[in-house]
Amino acid sequence: MAPLPPVQPSLSDRLRAPVRPRRPCARALTPRPTMPGRPTASIVIPTRARPDYLAVTLASVLPQAALAGAEVVVVADAGDLATGAVAQRHGARIVALAMAGANAKRNAGVAAARSELLVFVDDDVDAPLGWLDSILSGARSVPDRDVFGGPIRARLEGGGPRACGREQAPITTLDMGAKDRDVPFVWGANMAIRRRALRRVGDFDETILVRGDEEEWLRRYRQGGGRIRYLASAGLVHRRSAPDSTVRKLARAAYRHGRAARRYDARKDSAPAIWGELRTLAGCAWHTVHRRCAVGIVMGAHTAGRVHEALTGGRQ
Repeated sequence: MAPLPPVQPSLSDRLRAPVRPRRPCARALTPRPTMPGRPTASIVIPTRARPDYLAVTLASVLPQAALAGAEVVVVADAGDLATGAVAQRHGARIVALAMAGANAKRNAGVAAARSELLVFVDDDVDAPLGWLDSILSGARSVPDRDVFGGPIRARLEGGGPRACGREQAPITTLDMGAKDRDVPFVWGANMAIRRRALRRVGDFDETILVRGDEEEWLRRYRQGGGRIRYLASAGLVHRRSAPDSTVRKLARAAYRHGRAARRYDARKDSAPAIWGELRTLAGCAWHTVHRRCAVGIVMGAHTAGRVHEALTGGRQ
């Protein structure tokens, strides 16, 4: 199989030709034979209408990919010309997909990728020098592990809301210590998977649009006996720009994520009773007032989303 061609100048034509999302996780990915010159890794970046965030991510990832002999594949919505232009300017390959969630974009990226090691990052990260080398060396050091992840550190540009220091940042983070070890989970913002595991476990479930998207696949992987390796030196930064670091913006995002989290818990039959959700909401209010902590507002918005979902059963 010949390597896929680079992005052609007719970028707008490519972005206007959508790829239909595939059916969720019923079919394993087709095995690909090893070929000379195959990239050391394929870095897959799902994105949606955030070209400014993507530009920062690509500026940090692509130089490392070039040094390591890896490729970068950006999966964007069809018709998103601004995102396509950013990807082309930085030299990344682009896959255009009809409007779909993160898992559909991960699957499309895997199908387009040429390496046996798939590295997934979100479009709002900043990967310091050495991040990719740590993933590659970590994967080589434990050939019997098929899934890897590293620390995710928050950066709220502009300072973010006032915090009391007792709570984590109000965006996704991960810290499992200073040593490499097996762990029960990692997050999709900083995750690598060997292709053989995807062949064995199957695709990401495209019916899960947000919250629990990578977690569902990892549960299937672990149920089949797979182990996950935490690589302490493979850390990156999860960032929010100053305009997106306000209490208002963070709370709105937290509310949406809270609704999605409740839906995913219900799907797993692990959703707490509504009284438990209401107690948590009251605790967030107490925290906000007594600690004078604006992060409590964001936490409360997340719980309010969960309560709304519990009361409406997903109805608006």
